Amino acid sequence: MSAQTDARAAHPTASLGSRRFAAFAFADVVGYTILMATDEARTHRRWMALLDGLLRPLAARHAGRIVKSTGDGVLAEFGAPEAALAWALDLQDGMAAAEAAEPEAPSLALRIAVHMGEVAATEDDIYGSDVNLAARLQEHAPAGGLVLSEAMHRAAGAVLPRAVRDLGLLTLRHLPVAERAFALDPERPPTRLPSPPDVSPLPSIAVLPLRNLGGDPQDDYFADGVVEDIVASLANLRELMVVSRSSTLAWSGRDADPRDVSRALGVRYVVTGSLRRAGRDARVQIELADGQTGSTIWGERAETRGGELFALHDHIVTRIVAGVAPHVRAAELQRAMRKRPESFTAYDLTLRGMGLIHNLDRERFAEAREMFGRAMAHDPGFALPAAWAARWHSINVGQGWSAAPRADMERAADLAARAIELDRQNAIALATCGHIRSFLFHDYDTALVYFERALSAGPNTALAWLLSSATLSYVGRTEEAIRHAEHGLRLSPFDQNLFSYYNLIGIAHYAHGNVAEAVRWCRLSAGETPRFTSNLRIMIAALAAAGRTDDACASARTLLEFEPSFTLAEYASTRLPFRDPAIRARYLADLRAAGLPD
Repeated sequence: MSAQTDARAAHPTASLGSRRFAAFAFADVVGYTILMATDEARTHRRWMALLDGLLRPLAARHAGRIVKSTGDGVLAEFGAPEAALAWALDLQDGMAAAEAAEPEAPSLALRIAVHMGEVAATEDDIYGSDVNLAARLQEHAPAGGLVLSEAMHRAAGAVLPRAVRDLGLLTLRHLPVAERAFALDPERPPTRLPSPPDVSPLPSIAVLPLRNLGGDPQDDYFADGVVEDIVASLANLRELMVVSRSSTLAWSGRDADPRDVSRALGVRYVVTGSLRRAGRDARVQIELADGQTGSTIWGERAETRGGELFALHDHIVTRIVAGVAPHVRAAELQRAMRKRPESFTAYDLTLRGMGLIHNLDRERFAEAREMFGRAMAHDPGFALPAAWAARWHSINVGQGWSAAPRADMERAADLAARAIELDRQNAIALATCGHIRSFLFHDYDTALVYFERALSAGPNTALAWLLSSATLSYVGRTEEAIRHAEHGLRLSPFDQNLFSYYNLIGIAHYAHGNVAEAVRWCRLSAGETPRFTSNLRIMIAALAAAGRTDDACASARTLLEFEPSFTLAEYASTRLPFRDPAIRARYLADLRAAGLPD
């Protein structure tokens, strides 16, 4: 009897396109791609043997059938929920026994999702919204275990061999409504799951090809161009390790599980997305996922209606890079905060120091210097902590906290030079060096050379654009300063460093004479971090220039609480950054009008 005859005998009502109730299960191999990459012949042999010797016979035993095999997984259909669940349980037991029989081989483990509902059926396939739901649920199944839909749990829960975990409402990819699900963990999880080592000290990320949902092959060229530019843009951020695009082409046209990609490529984060085009309208949707948990960290959607698709290209790439980089940084900081002190890496320590800098609490600010010092000791060849240690000394002097300003200035310059020596293309190191030459040493021409190098090395490094804006303000190139500052904010609108970004935009507008805009941006900066004295000084001057004398005087009193020894004479001779004579004179006059002491 043929397989098709068997299927019709099991489901006598099945005709072309008919609808019926069914229970069904999706099962796929965990880490199949890396298993194939490691030992293709052996992996294929083992999987084919299990498919023919275990999966199909078990399906027949439970009055079901394997509807289709997708290379690394199967879809199985049954007439009753109890049969589908029994097949899944027996299958996992059989897989555990097969693993025990080959103790030296990597685990060939399955994740299985079991669901039930109405399906549309042909002789060799079933499909429908409930089948799609099961496919999405399967992404949340534990390796070696099962995930059950709520309907399946209600129908067959009485025969479960052990307690399940309530996963609550799951947001499933590309499905509009959250679904409740339950996990049945294996009694003994697989012990040898494939996972290549993450050799980079930096967070690693892979950008998968966009799925073309519209179906027009011409749109593949646009989707490929977007991905190429995202990879190139992320790659010039020296705080990320980005997998080359050629390494991700195997996922073209596939709806990939980020956890499988993470295991296959050894990356921590995975970017997936889709393109849909209808006529002159287009939509690109992107998600950033944690490759270890599969959870979505951030998502973005960009659309154009009635416009030229390629005109949207740069806008899409900019928004994606602006979302990915800071959200990866925030996720890494959360990860670092959960580690034991003895397990910190140089990158973890650098992130913790950056978090302490941004708080600008004086006691905790001092701890940041210790973190950067530990990071440099942990990995003397890592440029990032040296660059941020240089920035720490710069802020320490700018805040008026330094007990030895000249020594701190020299230390800042030395650390910036060390960071550049370690990585001559590190945009943060180059920009920090430029800012130190300008802000602390008033060597503006040298600073502008460093900023040119920084923006060439890292055109998507927001901090380089923002810090270059400050120097452009100091020398009177104020229109450029505003453009640089605004572009920097667009590159990283979710940055931890927003208090500094807003302040630098405020400086540019004040220098240009837009005092109302300067006040607005300085207020935003103060809302983020009220202790930033550089921002207070610009806000005081802008308020005075706007005729808001009472507000300017109140802010001046706040500044003196943070810097009781502040005088205009000392400030003008050491820290006042403006070289342009007209801006310099106006700035001192506005500060004096607010009542700051000479």
